[in-house]
Amino acid sequence: MTHKFDAVILGAGAAGLLCAAEAGKRGRRVALLDHAERAGKKILISGGGRCNFTNRHCRPENFLSANPHFAKSALARYTPADFIALVEKHRILFHEKTLGQLFCDRSAQDILDMLEAECRAAGVHIFLHSRIREVRRTTEFVVRTDAAEFHAPALVVATGGLSIPKMGATGFGYDLARQFGLKIVPTRPALVPLLLGGKDRSRYCNLAGVSAEVLAGTDAHAFREKMLITHRGLSGPAILQISSYWEKGHRIRIDLAPERAVTAAIREGQARNMAAARSAFQGVLPKRFAERWLELHKPRAWTNEALAALERQVHEWTLTPAGTEGYDKAEVTAGGVDTAELSSKTMESRKVPGLFFIGEVVDVTGQLGGFNFQWAWASAAAAGRAL
Repeated sequence: MTHKFDAVILGAGAAGLLCAAEAGKRGRRVALLDHAERAGKKILISGGGRCNFTNRHCRPENFLSANPHFAKSALARYTPADFIALVEKHRILFHEKTLGQLFCDRSAQDILDMLEAECRAAGVHIFLHSRIREVRRTTEFVVRTDAAEFHAPALVVATGGLSIPKMGATGFGYDLARQFGLKIVPTRPALVPLLLGGKDRSRYCNLAGVSAEVLAGTDAHAFREKMLITHRGLSGPAILQISSYWEKGHRIRIDLAPERAVTAAIREGQARNMAAARSAFQGVLPKRFAERWLELHKPRAWTNEALAALERQVHEWTLTPAGTEGYDKAEVTAGGVDTAELSSKTMESRKVPGLFFIGEVVDVTGQLGGFNFQWAWASAAAAGRAL
């Protein structure tokens, strides 16, 4: 069976759904295809099932890309306030957590229901269980699935990245970009737990479950949030944030007690010994971690110089991770379709008229906290309005 549309969108995730609705509102006949049995599967697991759908404080600085200026245009033209207005129109209750992060009060299902309702109202045709066998371009784009053939002058690729393959993630979008001659910035897992190896793993990983507020950094970036020790390494928001900037073989630095003087109580107290140190450290660090840290770093003598060195070590814990937990545990994929290949205003390919790339498949990656959803909405609106 052959279907004719004004636009075919591949991928019924966050970006694909909003793009379809925006184009449909403007009178375009839109087909939205996905290989999964339901739309928006990754939306439903995001934010612990509550969907951190945007961030009030969204700025271009919250995104990584080989071209840090690329995202500015789309982000300026579809802001967090625009998406919040849509959420409020559908009477979805939400709340703000720390650092401007907005979550549904009830469930991520509310955001998916909203997007599907917008698509229905805009007359979008959604085709699930549609495994794509071939995409080609003659005078128009032709997308062939097991059951049908779709013809349209415009094709939007919203197929996401490689993260969380158990949810159906594949490299299809990158393959399609290469098929049409577009360059790809090498991909890597981002917002992902880091692995420890060797001595670091044997020293710390049996403290799994211990968490503390830290300042974690690479050479150029630092984030003050929670760190969690796991059976295989380090996780928690601070670690996920720096993982996006970390490169294999490089070190990370962790301040275990930001803006706190750990050894001050030892200097000021009557006793300078292990008992005093244990009491001081347990007042700042989690008990088990404090004990382990002192086991590993206690000085031979409790001199001023030794205490100064101990203080430095607490604020400058330096590690070289062995790697990451990979795409299985990564929240997003960094890298992707080279932004030099796309119009920053419309997301359309500069080489192939009518071909658009939006969302995670593009080399724009947000920090933790709702920024990746905001990029999905902004890039989707840019393409949907241009179709």
